[in-house]
Amino acid sequence: MNSVSTRQTLDEGVQRLLAGHHHDPFEILGCHRVGRHWRLRVLLPGCAEAQVSIDGATHPMVRMPDTDFFTFSARGSSAPDYQLRWRRDGGEWRQIDDPYRFGPVIGDLDLHLFGEGRHEHLYRIMGAHCGEHQGVSGVRFATWAPNARRVSVVGDFNDWHGLAHPMRVRGQSGVWELFIPGLEAGGKYKFELCDANGKLQLKADPYGNRFEMRPATAAVICPPSEYRWSDHQWLQQRAAWDWQQSPISIYEFHPGSWRRGADGEFLNFREMAEQLAEYVSQLGFTHVELLPVTEHPLDDSWGYQTTGYFAPTQRFGSPDDFRYFVDYLHQRGIGVILDWVPAHFPRDTHALAHFDGTALYEHEDPRRGEHTDWGTLIFNYGRNEVKNFLLASANYWLEEFHLDGLRVDAVASMLYLDYSREEGEWEPNRYGGRENLEAIDFLRELNTMTHGRHPGTLTIAEESTAWPQVTRPTWVGGLGFSMKWNMGWMHDTLHYMSQEPIYRKYHQDELTFGLMYAFTENFLLPFSHDEVVHGKSSMLGKMPGDPWQRFANLRLLYTYMFTYPGAKLLFMGDEFGDPVEWRHQGQLPWQLLENAPNAGLQRLVGDLNRLYRNEPSLHRGQFTGPSFEWIDCHDATQSVLSYLRWDGADFHVVVLNFTPVVRRNYRIGVPRSGNYREVLNSDSRFYGGTDVGNPPAFASEARSWMGKEHSLVLTLPPLAAVVLKLSGDP
Repeated sequence: MNSVSTRQTLDEGVQRLLAGHHHDPFEILGCHRVGRHWRLRVLLPGCAEAQVSIDGATHPMVRMPDTDFFTFSARGSSAPDYQLRWRRDGGEWRQIDDPYRFGPVIGDLDLHLFGEGRHEHLYRIMGAHCGEHQGVSGVRFATWAPNARRVSVVGDFNDWHGLAHPMRVRGQSGVWELFIPGLEAGGKYKFELCDANGKLQLKADPYGNRFEMRPATAAVICPPSEYRWSDHQWLQQRAAWDWQQSPISIYEFHPGSWRRGADGEFLNFREMAEQLAEYVSQLGFTHVELLPVTEHPLDDSWGYQTTGYFAPTQRFGSPDDFRYFVDYLHQRGIGVILDWVPAHFPRDTHALAHFDGTALYEHEDPRRGEHTDWGTLIFNYGRNEVKNFLLASANYWLEEFHLDGLRVDAVASMLYLDYSREEGEWEPNRYGGRENLEAIDFLRELNTMTHGRHPGTLTIAEESTAWPQVTRPTWVGGLGFSMKWNMGWMHDTLHYMSQEPIYRKYHQDELTFGLMYAFTENFLLPFSHDEVVHGKSSMLGKMPGDPWQRFANLRLLYTYMFTYPGAKLLFMGDEFGDPVEWRHQGQLPWQLLENAPNAGLQRLVGDLNRLYRNEPSLHRGQFTGPSFEWIDCHDATQSVLSYLRWDGADFHVVVLNFTPVVRRNYRIGVPRSGNYREVLNSDSRFYGGTDVGNPPAFASEARSWMGKEHSLVLTLPPLAAVVLKLSGDP
């Protein structure tokens, strides 16, 4: 190539670079061999004067007229070791390493795994990371935007100028990267894209580990975490934990409205940890579940419209503050589960939506790419890079923050292409069916990865349909979740409890039907945040009757829940009978605990948790049929249910009276003779009841009843449950 054509090519490249359209600035910038010379070229927006320092000598650089583009030529057999010096008008000189003298930072294997959707530690290469490259400290940046014409790192370190730090694209991978020497943690940044349509966009980092406090949306460069964990014993025990035979009782809470500071401010994760651990320990819950603390722009979304899939929200502190939160709870024997949202993401223009000017993370076709009910976009699970983004997010939270599980939100919306859509509003799969085959594959990969990499962690599906084998292993055709929310049980139970007691005899099947399918999945019984918002009333407000009856009904309901097969979940405030719906703008009305009925209900929840945890027959085998046996499910006339909970030869007797009538001389059959005692009575005055009950110990009678050889004659308190245990021979 002759010198004229070379000059024309270079000039064209420079013009594209200055116009912000060059896909690989390393072709132009940095140090390049040209004939016998080494040519240094830099683009320094806002620069008044530039120099190059080589071997201690300083040389002026030549400005291309009417631009901020500077050049310098040097002789030598090898590329010079140089630094740049520059200043603004009237400013001081600054000396920096040239970002465009450094080689690529991402390895070919990383790019290959990303392209196949199999890079479980993708968050270690994408985003912003402090470290050394070629012996120089700085920050390496990477993002995925395959259809962009140019991507730049912009931030407070370069006056947010899109031409200061354009990135290189790595072949056909669509990954853009740049190492900026000399940068340190704490700086704010975004990515500026000249997108597929030639439009400039300013995007938050999809892989950012920390963000500004909303409403600002820039990511913040994080230093490598130096947090020193103290939960090694917990993790060892968890890896060997037989969770299917263990009590699992979850306290679901929203960090922004559980408690607030003295002036109404959010608590930091560290403050929250100490207060929450003490409270949850007193009530006997085994786990807490946080509503999403992945970064999100809108408080009113409660975290369910996520924009930062790799960042704890700044509302409650730094990533290390969240590590402290998890660590602190672990040291006090409490597991931590995160509500995680891979089903959809918001349309906010600063985030994932049309990231590079195309439907990148979402589907282009709105029949598959939009949730009209929620105003959000649906991930394209069939695209390897999108699937990898979500898998890496799940792995990030479990690995980097030692979380004990993920509750996966809105699984039903992922499984069905026609979810909440009318005829003609959805596109069938390749076989003509309504199943989202790509989402199914993603969920199976998610569960295979999490259970394989993090033994003892849980994945919990919020899935409200009759999809088969949600909690069965992937190798037998299941989705592979640990547990599934039992939405049918929850809806039927709450509908029954909302009836006036006089009408409950007509609805007895709503309580008994659940046992027809109770062991088809590993079910969790949820009274969640969704049941106390949007006009559904509080748990206490759902109960019929006068104030005393409402509390009695709720005490009965919770006793039923804690003695029914399955793991348990209760939303914050429900444990003491908040009379109004949950309000995320403030804290829970803790002053209600000064009232005897509220305090009594809270004491009952604590005792139910301890009973559930301490008595193997109430938790061992809770996902298998032999653990449950009806005594009588047919007494609809008196609205009474009775059943046994078994663990081998050990058992508990549960009798529930769903009317405000005291039932005296009520006979039930029992499997064994001996002395029985009440281990819990929800009508105890200690809980705010009338204290109707049975003697401390009473003997069975040798009279067959309900198919049992022995029987008990009981007094059933009004709107209450009694739990009995065989205490010895008569």
